[in-house]
Amino acid sequence: MSERSTVGEGLTDARDPMATDAARDRSVAAAGAALRLMAVHAHPDDESSKGAASLAKYAHDGVGVLVVSCTGGERGDVLNPKFADMDIDIPALRVAEMARAAEILGVAHAWLGFTDSGYHEGAPETWTLPEDSFGALDPAIEIEALVRLVRAFRPHVMTTYDENGGYPHPDHIRCHVVSIAAFEAAGDPDAYPGTGDPWQPLKLYYNVGFSKQRMLAINDAVRERTGEGPFDDWIKRFSENPRPDPGVRVTTKIAAADFFPQRDAALKAHETQIDPNAHWFAVPHDIEASVWATDDYELARSLVDTEMPETDLFAGIRERVVS
Repeated sequence: MSERSTVGEGLTDARDPMATDAARDRSVAAAGAALRLMAVHAHPDDESSKGAASLAKYAHDGVGVLVVSCTGGERGDVLNPKFADMDIDIPALRVAEMARAAEILGVAHAWLGFTDSGYHEGAPETWTLPEDSFGALDPAIEIEALVRLVRAFRPHVMTTYDENGGYPHPDHIRCHVVSIAAFEAAGDPDAYPGTGDPWQPLKLYYNVGFSKQRMLAINDAVRERTGEGPFDDWIKRFSENPRPDPGVRVTTKIAAADFFPQRDAALKAHETQIDPNAHWFAVPHDIEASVWATDDYELARSLVDTEMPETDLFAGIRERVVS
């Protein structure tokens, strides 16, 4: 067995009862791929609502894709009415949901091993977080864990959230902090000794999923055909409580319309977190593809030369890695 394959086997969390032979095979294949992408997310389900179509596309094209879930989503609310009157084991169910989503997307998956902080209303300075949670612990512990994983998987590209977390959830904001620090530290031989040989990723991106321009374009196109806008309420809330629009910072658009069905199927696999009748699934794929056929990203760090706008997360890398 090659060194890459040995590393790949180590990426599958042995504590995960859903770590099937197929999941282990995906981990080995991802670690052995010539080009490798690590998508760092706060909770299981985030990978399916942010950039999922492009993850499926890259995996389909032979890129090694590893999704990292920083927490287990243990404190997430149950949002599907199907479970309203059921006594369920949320932590165990979310592990199972994540396993199904990873299989649907065709990606490898690893748990970073921290506990969900729960959603908190109001300004960050008013939050009181559980002491054992991802958002409350010493970030150095979490950075070390991610550095260890980066050095094991050796990604060329990493993706995560911007400084606002995509939206103000403590775990999303901490995910940004940890991802940035791990990107910088993983290649430093003096940083975090004992966590593996140094490895420097070459590019870091922020997911840009819910830009106002994208939501308006899709909403208007659906209304033109059906008479109803599925995102009317979202757009109204955005207008009443404006947040920084990440759409103005997009540098990179990945054509991924062919993988929208896989994206939706993966999101539905997280069934405690999404109502299958939710407005997210009210958009016909042909309409979405006609007005917004891409997953969008912001290039936050690059150690290679590239030209904007980009159409490939590996722009400036492919020619260096693949002969």
